[in-house]
Amino acid sequence: MTGLLPVSGAALSADARLLSSIRDVGARRGVDVDYTDDAATTEMLARHRRTLSAAEHGPLMWLGSLALVAAIVWPFLGHTVPAFEGRPELAFGPAGPLLVVAVTSLVVVRRRWKRELLHPRLAGYREVLGLAHAHGVPVTHVPGWLVGRSMSGDRETVPIPAYAEVEPLPAGSGPEPASGEATEATEATEGVASAAPPAVPAKPASVETYEAMADEGGWHDEAGCLLLFVGIGGVAWAVSEGNALGHLAAVVAVPLAITTWLAGARQGRERQRLREAAVVYVQALSAAQSAGASVPELSSVLRKLLEEEAEKARG
Repeated sequence: MTGLLPVSGAALSADARLLSSIRDVGARRGVDVDYTDDAATTEMLARHRRTLSAAEHGPLMWLGSLALVAAIVWPFLGHTVPAFEGRPELAFGPAGPLLVVAVTSLVVVRRRWKRELLHPRLAGYREVLGLAHAHGVPVTHVPGWLVGRSMSGDRETVPIPAYAEVEPLPAGSGPEPASGEATEATEATEGVASAAPPAVPAKPASVETYEAMADEGGWHDEAGCLLLFVGIGGVAWAVSEGNALGHLAAVVAVPLAITTWLAGARQGRERQRLREAAVVYVQALSAAQSAGASVPELSSVLRKLLEEEAEKARG
């Protein structure tokens, strides 16, 4: 799952104009990575992902979080300690320094994370993805960490830059040289064009079903518990008030609760089966991309699945 790049080197090399622009990005940024080399790009992204994770979840983050919790809790609990009775400097005073430590630590963590996110290699790769969009090259997905987006939100700290759309090459025409160094770019493009592109796996019906139902359900447990409480409340009412309607409510609510739980369990098993089919499909796309195919953009559901699997793989 983690081997699926946002865009393959073969797709980036298919247009000499795009290839020239990508090389300009590398030269301007002074990076030592060939963005059209899939193996080098994969290794670069994995390395920077680890660095970002270390900056975001390192010891300083834990120190800041613990200090913040302590700063919030201390004023409420400090005065209850017998040894601090009559000594407000101990009962309330430490909250201030703890808050300073917390804020300082979290600010340093944020700055380190932002500095890593703005590394020239990553900034250059975001430019490459923006150029690919402008040239009409499908970008399969954009990892949330690459643009500083959390899995729970849509705000991007460093979004992919937007460029003016480039007119596609006329059908049947060869790649156009873009500059004095275009000879090498043209040779690379002709080499890609001469080979038959690998077939992209068709999306199975099970994956389409998974995309349609991925956000459905999730209410069965709550509804089942509510119905069970209704049944228990009905029995209690019948016993305390001697009202037979309470027993009737229990007779109706408890079977409904069990039925709801069973329906939720069936839906969960079906969703898991479809999810596994979606994982296999994305793995097939990754294999096709590695073979040189231009993989289409993933749906939002599959992009989320890819992010989840990547997080799971990192442990």
